[in-house]
Amino acid sequence: MATPPQAGETPSSEASPRSRGPRTRTRASHSLESVLAGAVEILDESGAQGLTIRALAARLGGGVASVYWYVSGRDELLDLAADSVLGGVLEATADVGGGDPIDDLRTIAVAMFDAIVDRPWLGAYVLRDTAIQTHSLQLYERIGEQVMRLDLTPRQSFHATSAVVGYVIGTAADMGQELPETVVSGELSKEQYMASATAQWRALDPARFPYIHHIVDEFDGHDDRDQFVGGLDLLLSGLRLQAGR
Repeated sequence: MATPPQAGETPSSEASPRSRGPRTRTRASHSLESVLAGAVEILDESGAQGLTIRALAARLGGGVASVYWYVSGRDELLDLAADSVLGGVLEATADVGGGDPIDDLRTIAVAMFDAIVDRPWLGAYVLRDTAIQTHSLQLYERIGEQVMRLDLTPRQSFHATSAVVGYVIGTAADMGQELPETVVSGELSKEQYMASATAQWRALDPARFPYIHHIVDEFDGHDDRDQFVGGLDLLLSGLRLQAGR
């Protein structure tokens, strides 16, 4: 995670005409919200490789200068686009808190997972630069505040928060990775691809792969979200034990 802003600094995602990046006096013809919404649309459709300033300007119906009015370049655009998605998680979990801290952590973690898992591009940019990713920083703070309610030491709290955030981002990024070319091209459906993988596992030598044969029926047709929640519950159960609850 990026180093937080120095004391006295106030991170802000509200973009204004910037002195950084290409100088231009062209008046902006969009809003920051429309720029980020357009960027997220392109990212969802084509991944990070498909997002360029020129492609975004073309989608918005303006020149590249109107995008540079809000961001200094592609890297900042990616960070702010990711942050705008997590802003939705922040809004969706605004009322979380005050109940059982572990249950509240679970609610936030599941909401965060749901936002990331279907976006293969997103995992790489979550919490990458919290100096400008204010929603991400606030979401990290919200998770940490639930951990604080467990009366752990600062070290335990830091490790617990890091474990929850790392598990959510890592698992969502893994489960949401781009599908194999055979599925993308339409040669196989996702169900056919998974059935093929299951058949390969069943054909393995049970003497060499006893664990695979032990769980292959669970793997067959499993639900990714259910798998994520199962692992999250294991993690949170350990945290509950550590907190003496």
